[in-house]
Amino acid sequence: MLRARDMMDRAYAEPLDIPALARIAHVSEAHFIRTFRDTFGETPHQYLRRRRVERAMFLLQETNRSITDICLEVGFNSLGTFSRTFRQIVGESPSAYRARMAAQPVTTPVPICFIKAWRRPSSFGEATP
Repeated sequence: MLRARDMMDRAYAEPLDIPALARIAHVSEAHFIRTFRDTFGETPHQYLRRRRVERAMFLLQETNRSITDICLEVGFNSLGTFSRTFRQIVGESPSAYRARMAAQPVTTPVPICFIKAWRRPSSFGEATP
C-alpha cells in the first residue's frame, strides 16, 4: 500500500488508474481499494483528489499563475471539475482561497509545520461521489 501511495504522491498530476496501482501493491484491484481505504482512511480516488488539491493550494499561495494553468498542472482536465473538487475539499473556490491567503500576514510566530497541518484539507466530512 505504501508503494502505491508513494507513486500517487510522486505522479499525482499524471493519469493513474486502479489496475496500475494494484499491480504496484501486488494485490487485486478490489483488494487494493478495500485495503487502501482501511489503511489510509479514504479511497485511492479520494486520496489522489486531495493530493492534487493540496498542490493547487500551494501554487495558489506561492505563484501568480492563472487558476486554469494550476488546474492543468495538478492533473485536472477540466476547470469546472477542479473548481467543484476544490470547493468540496477546501470549502471555498480557488479564487476566494487565493484572495484570503493573500490577505493574511506573511510573518507569524507559529511554526510553519503547524500552519501546514492546520491548512491541510481533510477528507472527513467530504461527500463521497
